Amino acid sequence: MSVGGYIVTAIHVIFALSIIVIVLLQSGKTAGISGAISGGAETFFGKNKGRTIDALLSKYTAVAAIAFLITSILVYAFASKLI
Repeated sequence: MSVGGYIVTAIHVIFALSIIVIVLLQSGKTAGISGAISGGAETFFGKNKGRTIDALLSKYTAVAAIAFLITSILVYAFASKLI
């Protein structure tokens, strides 16, 4: 594997660890019936529902997952000497 392969592998590991941390920081979605009744109305009608920390972490999770997918393909390409 070349130097580029090692760099891509290091970036791949960083994205893998960041996905783990971001997912663990998110709050659980199973609040039960009481959370569905009282909390659901607040989030549905709230003005800042897109600006909450959960929404921000969800966006970060999506970005990290896409980057992880891309680096997975690149690691495979470097390992099989396609690049």
